[in-house]
Amino acid sequence: MYLIVGLGNPGKEYENTRHNMGFNVIDKITKDCGVSVSQSKFKGMFGTGIIYGEKVIILKPQTYMNLSGESVVAFRNFYKIKNENVLIIYDDLDLEEGTIRIRKKGSGGTHNGMKSVVNCLGTEEFPRIRVGIGKPKENEDTIKYVIGPTTIATRKKLEEGTDLAAKATLEILKNGIDIAMNKYN
Repeated sequence: MYLIVGLGNPGKEYENTRHNMGFNVIDKITKDCGVSVSQSKFKGMFGTGIIYGEKVIILKPQTYMNLSGESVVAFRNFYKIKNENVLIIYDDLDLEEGTIRIRKKGSGGTHNGMKSVVNCLGTEEFPRIRVGIGKPKENEDTIKYVIGPTTIATRKKLEEGTDLAAKATLEILKNGIDIAMNKYN
């Protein structure tokens, strides 16, 4: 069983922001695979299904970004999911818009949502897909950059990353993380 988690912030005001790339990837996966994220439990919206023969729980924590780990750990513990099957998808300032990186483990870095997940899980030993959102301009406020509105052109570039991350997630389920890393990194 896999727990596939997209990090983001709930609410209309965050829908088209860079910080919601994890939610956007989840929306793409669920649309493509016919899984509905419509149930509520453990501070998250989730759905279940079978993808490539793997049972999956697809989760969008509703705690707001900085407390995402609370929902993730509750699902992991309740369903007894191994850490290597907890896949976290989130935005990354250090990657160009439209690009992704898959890793088997690592720190939370400067991302508060990932810091929360690492802290709550008590380990850095779980896979993740980082979705590039680019860096703000030199004097631009980082918070406004990640949760502020985007232009249509920017949104189109970000959707390229969303599509790649969704494909990479499905590749992990179908053929494993090593093959996905070789294909998408």
